[in-house]
This record gives sequence, C-alpha cells and structure tokens, in this order.
Amino acid sequence: MKERVRFYHAGCPVCVDAERSLAAALDPKRYEVEIVHLGESKGRVAEARASGVKSVPALVMNGQTLHINFGAALDALG
Repeated sequence: MKERVRFYHAGCPVCVDAERSLAAALDPKRYEVEIVHLGESKGRVAEARASGVKSVPALVMNGQTLHINFGAALDALG
C-alpha cells in the first residue's frame, strides 16, 4: 500500500520550485502525493495547521511535517 503524502504550498515561486524538485522526486510506487494549493483551497488551511504546518512549502509524510525553505507563513493564508 502506498503512503499518502501531502505537499502544501501557496503558489509562490519558492513553493512552485519546491513542488517541481521535491514532490515530483518522490517514488510514485511508494508514495501517493497530494498537492494542496492553499491559495486556491483556503478551506484546507485549518487541516494544514492541524498537521503542524507553520509555513509553506511544507511536506507532511510519515507523521512528520517538513518545512522546506520559506515561501509564506500559514497565518498569512487564512
């Protein structure tokens, strides 16, 4: 069974670069990657916050939240 991974971002250049390089690099045989654009899906900001996301881009996998570089604070998104 594939592990579910969520990649949260806000569409900024830092986020898009991280999505292209990191999220796309995960082995699709092992991981099901869901890309969540919080600028377009503001209703999911609370979900991201509950997962431990403080800023985007962030990757949530294996029960851990991994913050990648800094594009925007989660508080600025909603």
